Amino acid sequence: MLDISLRVRVHVETLLAAQNDMGVCDAFQQYAPVGKPDTMNAPHPPKVAGIDSTVPSPAHTVAPAPAAPCAPSGATATEPGTAPGAVLQDRLAGWVSDLTTLHELTERLTRTDALDSALKEVLHAGASLVGARRGLLVLEPGDGLGPDTTIGLGLGRADLGHIETVPRSSLPYGRILDGLPGGDGEIAQPDLFAEDGLHPRHREVAARLGYAASYALPLSAGTAGRLGAAVWLYDEPAEPVERQRHLVGLYARHAAEHLARLVEVERTRACMATISEELLPSRLPRVAGVQLAARHRTGPRGGGDWYDALPLPDAALGLAVGSVTGSGPSAIAAMGRLRASLRAYAVMEGEDPVAVLSDLELLLRLTEPARSATALFAYCEPALRKITLAGAGHSPPLLIGGRRTEYVETSLSAPLGMLACWEAPSVELTAEPGETVLLYTDGLLQRTGETVDRAFARLHAAAAGVPRALRADPGAVADHILRTVLPDRLDETRGAEDVVLLAARFE
Repeated sequence: MLDISLRVRVHVETLLAAQNDMGVCDAFQQYAPVGKPDTMNAPHPPKVAGIDSTVPSPAHTVAPAPAAPCAPSGATATEPGTAPGAVLQDRLAGWVSDLTTLHELTERLTRTDALDSALKEVLHAGASLVGARRGLLVLEPGDGLGPDTTIGLGLGRADLGHIETVPRSSLPYGRILDGLPGGDGEIAQPDLFAEDGLHPRHREVAARLGYAASYALPLSAGTAGRLGAAVWLYDEPAEPVERQRHLVGLYARHAAEHLARLVEVERTRACMATISEELLPSRLPRVAGVQLAARHRTGPRGGGDWYDALPLPDAALGLAVGSVTGSGPSAIAAMGRLRASLRAYAVMEGEDPVAVLSDLELLLRLTEPARSATALFAYCEPALRKITLAGAGHSPPLLIGGRRTEYVETSLSAPLGMLACWEAPSVELTAEPGETVLLYTDGLLQRTGETVDRAFARLHAAAAGVPRALRADPGAVADHILRTVLPDRLDETRGAEDVVLLAARFE
């Protein structure tokens, strides 16, 4: 330990002073020995029962000396062998340690780009700062626009259900979220069972779940207002010390701003998914001789994949799937325009799929020259189980039956909008009774993360492995293929494409 003279010059960086709400002059006044060296030797606040802080004092500093009695006039108050600046240096090292911990925790939070993972990170980090093992975070934005959710740390769904049976006004997060008296800041309950006004149901639930104290903080952002509240639970009577409250308060302010941004992103994603769903058929038509089922999974950015099924003259049926390049609102709007145009062309000349796609390509080239799209249109005659189809840069359909599972051979062709004039021959096939024709978009293959050949092989194996008991239901066939091809990839948040499946089973 370096021997620091009574005149100590301390250089506290701006960040250090700001994070601890203390200026440089205040640091000198509180910690520099100016006639009262005993104030420097005051011990750290004692550890509170039930708290095992994960932000310990630095191991490289010596333990603070006990407070020395007032020395008589003319005598030295410092104990022999104790440097006057030791406590100051120890406190500065503690500040650096705390700032390092806050930096690491906020960095981990900043790396989260999904709301659910960010909520879990906030709950875990707060628990480590206040020395708790369990807790819950209630996300309930004050504007009422959602999303609303509750997650637990060390608490299962049943445990959260028990807590929700307690009257909301008796819970700390309820007082915070509802703006009740005493809910405008932190709420500490160091000993629940010693409180006279504790609701009997709250006492019963606390005893059942085995917690005896709680500490709650509101989560509020400057622009978004109130977002929610976090509550940490202790197994025995305890409460965080002043240093822990200060650290978790700083972290909570940063976390609330990050959560506010993710809430806005989540709202935008939900809005785009709703718009995309509204632009697609609300229900599939009922046509004699064929059963239809569709599955649509919107990617996080909102893509332009679409499907359609419409009755045509002479008891025919038109089936279509397609994908517009790009993502976001512009791609969704283009998808809506393209689908509406294809419906019009299908009604006029649906028996000739090549003419339908040619007209669609011309419209796309004239109205949206900077955009391209893939599409597949099939003209079905259910009474004959006859299908005539044409594709523009789209993946081939898959025929699924008891005797065969094979891709329909379609001619290679460019996507719409890529060439000066698009044209490709059509293909005819006849389905056997009970066979299902599966139309799908490229997102089903791309979400596998594999090469094209391996993705096609995976899809073929999934279709061939459909249990016989499910083959009579096209919806069950589509669900089985989704689960098999994409077992863990339907909820991806990065780079996930839209997925569309349209299944038609012929009787």
